[in-house]
Amino acid sequence: MTTLGILHPGSMGAAVAAQATRSGAEVLWCPAGRSASSKERAGRFGLTPVHALREMAERADIILSLCPPAVAEDVARNVAACSYAGIYVDGNAVSPATVLNISATVQRSGATAVDGSVIGSPPSESKSPRLYLSGPADALRPVAQLFEGSAVQVRLLSGEIGQASALKLAYSSYQKASRALAAVAYALASDHGVGAELLDIAGGRTTSYLAETAYFPKVAARSWRWGPEMNEAAHALEEAGLPPDLAAAAAAVMDRWTGLKDTSPDLALVLQQLHTGPKAQPT
Repeated sequence: MTTLGILHPGSMGAAVAAQATRSGAEVLWCPAGRSASSKERAGRFGLTPVHALREMAERADIILSLCPPAVAEDVARNVAACSYAGIYVDGNAVSPATVLNISATVQRSGATAVDGSVIGSPPSESKSPRLYLSGPADALRPVAQLFEGSAVQVRLLSGEIGQASALKLAYSSYQKASRALAAVAYALASDHGVGAELLDIAGGRTTSYLAETAYFPKVAARSWRWGPEMNEAAHALEEAGLPPDLAAAAAAVMDRWTGLKDTSPDLALVLQQLHTGPKAQPT
């Protein structure tokens, strides 16, 4: 029987860890310093308490870290200080550079590092998030086996440490920022009494812009005039007392495409221009 340690059982961590019990795993957690709500979740999901982190490090074959990204490195250092030598899965929403630092930290204690990311809502009878894993192939398999037959869909990536984290942030940078931008847009429309009309316009779209990669070149070719429009949007937001930063940032992105004015670039060139910035406009 595989023993899994979970750090820490928040709403996502507890639900994901509980899915591992379906494969027969015992799931450990450390109540020391945790909130009453964490203790309630752990009890509800049938997690086994241990007295201290060191006990978890001694008993667990695999430790899964699902915690706020701001403390992910501290959590890894605490585990490494216990001389943990099993498989350490960092499943937090951190950058590839950060997960490389975490990997180096736990490897110094003798552990094997795996990069993970959870995309989706906490698993339940109706929801099946994906757990992406990258890193050493021989370490990915036992982690994947923990969730066989569960609501967690494991997807193994062929790359090294950092790939799973990059995927998570690539997705969330759009998914979460777009929701914030949408809220700001509706606030501006509501201030001017046209909120219902904006909702009506939006109701005509049913797909995500993230899936419409063929449209990126069209955006790039028009950015010479769309960028200034975003700057005007930023001014309007500021005048209304709303945060203008997202609109201004969109204008900054479009500024990198100004050299593609009225051209028909391919997708590869459009993406490359985001790295290199604007070039001289064609005459």
